[in-house]
Amino acid sequence: MIELVEYLVSSLVPEGDYTVEQRDGDGTAEIVITISKNDIGKVIGKQGRIARAIRTLVKAASGKSSVKYSVVIEEKNEI
Repeated sequence: MIELVEYLVSSLVPEGDYTVEQRDGDGTAEIVITISKNDIGKVIGKQGRIARAIRTLVKAASGKSSVKYSVVIEEKNEI
């Protein structure tokens, strides 16, 4: 599932600064996209449409899986 999200984000932000990681829980898993402030708008989209589409694709792709996936988008802390 993480490969799907990495592919989608790399298509949206080909030269951006981002990381995609998976945090497992008890029967659930969070796919966390950490992205720079300059590129976060490209992943979220107008009124959150792209983010909603990514979440819908992940939900559809994991339909037969016993693990529930959720997608979280975070802004990278720049020091």
